[in-house]
Amino acid sequence: MWNVVTDRPPAEGIRDYDLFYFDDSDLGWDAENEVIRAGARLFGDLPVPVEIRNEARVHLWYEDHFGVPCEPYPSTEAAIDSFAATTCCLGVRLDGADRWRVYAPHGLADVFNLVVRPNPVLAPRQVYEAKTRRWREQWPQLTVLPWPDSAG
Repeated sequence: MWNVVTDRPPAEGIRDYDLFYFDDSDLGWDAENEVIRAGARLFGDLPVPVEIRNEARVHLWYEDHFGVPCEPYPSTEAAIDSFAATTCCLGVRLDGADRWRVYAPHGLADVFNLVVRPNPVLAPRQVYEAKTRRWREQWPQLTVLPWPDSAG
């Protein structure tokens, strides 16, 4: 969206695409890896990687990767609610054959207004700050709001 709002080509500066799903019927790595491999075959011709993750498994690796524990998510929406920036708390999925469902618990105003707002629910401050540093390099028009002192 930021490329569209700033009149850039839609794919400019995009490092990857994130696809996530929720399947708590099998929390093993092999089940998720099967989906990742299928995605690699399906999206292999794209110029950037498509990262596919099962949000039901996040609690198994989150602490090792980010340094804070993560309770198991009961749904994809619960996972979205904990993303590091409220601006990124956004998911789109196809319900049925022709109906799109948008989940945006903080609305879309910040996305379209180029405002990045912290979401200190789970991710540590350094995760938010690393992401926003990278995003500002690509989109200098962003207004990045600081991490709240009381949360960090």
